[in-house]
Amino acid sequence: MRIRATVAAVSGALALSALAVPASQAADGGIDKTTAAERFGVSRSAMSTAAAAEELPVVSKVTINGAKGVVVGTTAAKKFNVSLTASHSAGIQDAYIDLWHGKDLDHVDGYLPPNEAAASCTAVNATTSNCKLTITALPGSDLYMNALAGTWHVTAAVLANDEAGSVYWNDFYSTHRVQRLSKLTVNAAPEPVKKGKTITVTGKLTRANWETRKYAGYTAQPVKLQFRKKDSNTYTTVKTIKTNNRGDLKTTVKATVDGFFRWSFAGTSTTPAVNAAGDFVDVK
Repeated sequence: MRIRATVAAVSGALALSALAVPASQAADGGIDKTTAAERFGVSRSAMSTAAAAEELPVVSKVTINGAKGVVVGTTAAKKFNVSLTASHSAGIQDAYIDLWHGKDLDHVDGYLPPNEAAASCTAVNATTSNCKLTITALPGSDLYMNALAGTWHVTAAVLANDEAGSVYWNDFYSTHRVQRLSKLTVNAAPEPVKKGKTITVTGKLTRANWETRKYAGYTAQPVKLQFRKKDSNTYTTVKTIKTNNRGDLKTTVKATVDGFFRWSFAGTSTTPAVNAAGDFVDVK
């Protein structure tokens, strides 16, 4: 049996109904993400008693999107891999991973469930397995408001291969970032330019707006102007300025040698770091 089959057998219905996308809305307007106890059709006290009487699976590692933030744009669905490593004396039968957003389980406003009905588990040895799933995040649906950008909770669950069907479930196993895709442009002019003359470097920092499904300027953000010489592979920071109320960037520098200018944004909790492609300036 798999985790979901166990849930159905115990509760009489597949409590993981939130696998549908978008997730269903609760009566208070939030996402209906039930607690582990509700999913398994037993009370928390019963779960605690059972946990004390049986050996539970042990989760040693959970990886979301290769340990990189989940970055989502304005239109394309973002599909990413999730996995965990778990062990039990009887071996591992199934695993489950989801991401959810909210201050607690009573106030969930975002939910990203796995695509598969069961995990793909590969045994490392008789007791330990690596289990893999995928999750898809769709802007405007799963990610229906910009306030969902930032830190999400990670749920990890494992079903042992013993007769009791021992289950480990933790809605607060770890956290992971889900972010709004950022873009950055640059233009250095004039080109070519005489040595010692002024170069004007402009650009724009934008990020995905999940509500309008368009890109909008990211305002009041510090962005570094960087330069590398024509024969170098290393950029150095010239100065740092902030974007204006439209996300625009503009500054001036003196022309010295041939090379590339770019803007570099370090990122925030809601928006990933991004570098503009270098713009070459020929200095005469």
